Amino acid sequence: MSTAVAGWEQFSKKKAATWLLVIAVILGAIATLGSTGIVFALLLALMLTGMPISIALGLTVLTFLFFFSEVPTEAVAMKLFTGIEKFEIMAIPFFILAGNFLTHGGVAKRMINFATSMVGHWHGGLALAGVMACALFAAVSGSSPATVVAIGSIMMPAMVRAGYPKRFGAGVITTSGSLGILIPPSIPMVVYCVATNSSVGALFMGGVIPGLMLASLLGLVAWWRAKQGNLPRMKKATWGERAKAFRDSIWGLFLIVIVLGGIYSGLFTPTEAAAMSAVYAFVIAVFVYRDVPFKKVPKVLLDSASMSAMLLYIITNAVLFSFLMTHENIPQLMADWILGHNLGVVSFLLVTNVLLLLAGNVMEPSSIILILAPILYPVAMKLGIDPVHFGVLITVNMEVGMCHPPVGLNLYVASGITKMGISELTVAVWPWLLAMLGFMLLVTYVPIISLWLPRALGY
Repeated sequence: MSTAVAGWEQFSKKKAATWLLVIAVILGAIATLGSTGIVFALLLALMLTGMPISIALGLTVLTFLFFFSEVPTEAVAMKLFTGIEKFEIMAIPFFILAGNFLTHGGVAKRMINFATSMVGHWHGGLALAGVMACALFAAVSGSSPATVVAIGSIMMPAMVRAGYPKRFGAGVITTSGSLGILIPPSIPMVVYCVATNSSVGALFMGGVIPGLMLASLLGLVAWWRAKQGNLPRMKKATWGERAKAFRDSIWGLFLIVIVLGGIYSGLFTPTEAAAMSAVYAFVIAVFVYRDVPFKKVPKVLLDSASMSAMLLYIITNAVLFSFLMTHENIPQLMADWILGHNLGVVSFLLVTNVLLLLAGNVMEPSSIILILAPILYPVAMKLGIDPVHFGVLITVNMEVGMCHPPVGLNLYVASGITKMGISELTVAVWPWLLAMLGFMLLVTYVPIISLWLPRALGY
């Protein structure tokens, strides 16, 4: 009993010391940064209670406006509605709905068969097919977790049956699934454009070359490790088998043409392309492939509505938070502070990467973008950084954040598929995660990678 009491007292002392440190940091921020310190101190304090980030954002705004500002409450209510009255935001629920139909349908399975027929005979062929299938599915889904679920649930058991180590397969699929938010269409890219009033079409185009480069890099890591470990290779498919696999997957692959081709030909806006992709995904899942019976359609719709409502609730509160920061002139003050300390482009981009990676430890991508993009974006513009380059940089950071603990969404999705613990998965993804970090630095300091294609198309 005495040992237990002593242990509890030691735990309580540690907890008290932690809270005292947090309070000291909050008070210090308030004393040195004024209204800026108060805003971020309130947000930090609410997040430390374990409160969901969306509610923490809303309460921070309401608390600050009620006690420290003279902004009328009616303005807050008005901002709740006008803040999300943007045509681009409608793309988010449509892309979510399309992704859910594709995930429940047979699109992923047919894409995997096509990818396997093309690269399955190389070293680590199934792993390479997984990377290729993730890249293809990313080009129709817009969601990273959806890509991991759709490809991983089929590919992981197949790799284990073929004799691949479980960790190897989990590392490949978890990291390759992150391509879902870099290769367009991409839900986080839409969120970034909403937060910064940037062009969705230009940013989508900016993600094409980086997405293909990252897919190639992840495949190269998989090929090298498979060759070193002498992992199984599949029998080379004949051209007839490849043609059949292509014909089977053509309906799913054609969605890439509809979305990207429609946007860049000027036929659709990104939002209209999202609506078209949802309708098309419904048709091929229910009527063409017939993998989704009519009785399952209401469940797909309900799941999509639930996910959309959650994301739109976060966006609404983040819009309020952005309104508060703009009203208090916080982005301008931070921009002046950074410029006053002579932080050049190189230093600013390095600080941005570090800040985004740290935020990735405690928040999911949409929340990070909605909180930090309105703060960092004005500074980037003053330093002459292209908004498309900056958007791709942020997206690549979000990819890395989805593959490491404690809140990496891809890790949790992969854990449910593989039945592996988060710590074991963290070890499994390290070779690919290190490659992603190197790629992040390349994208950061070589902007032409992101900008060449949009500029070539006149964006």
